[in-house]
Amino acid sequence: MSDDDSQKIPFAGTASTDDAVKAVKAVSSQIFDFAGVPAKASEPGPGVSACGDKDPEKYFQVYHPWNFQPNSGADTAVAMKHLKEKLNTGGWVLKDEYYDNSPNKNLNLVADNDAKKMSVSIVEYGKNDHPSLGINVISGCYQVPDGKTINHS
Repeated sequence: MSDDDSQKIPFAGTASTDDAVKAVKAVSSQIFDFAGVPAKASEPGPGVSACGDKDPEKYFQVYHPWNFQPNSGADTAVAMKHLKEKLNTGGWVLKDEYYDNSPNKNLNLVADNDAKKMSVSIVEYGKNDHPSLGINVISGCYQVPDGKTINHS
């Protein structure tokens, strides 16, 4: 990662890893609700990683990749329609919408919430054998409180 890349990661404030993970889980739950169709979400939960080229003993990001599998495969398109609408409300801004270069030309959405210092990317796998959405929520850079350590579990 270049210096330019780490400069683009917003500072999310000072927080324990537990509090930062809770914040990312809350955003993932919001995204699940935004989809607006009956579905199940995959496990496991969020993880913790280094934050660009910042000191890995003091700064971290939380990421949460998960899979959203509607009860009906046809609902992947309905969920994406709802997400496109909702990701332009409540502090969310839809930054990008495009079809990838895969054989299925999957629809991709990317949105940011500057107030929450969170970003989400969503890929519609509607043509797969088990239609689903691949969702990844990632936080900005958190600084661990003085005297605390980053919990990577």
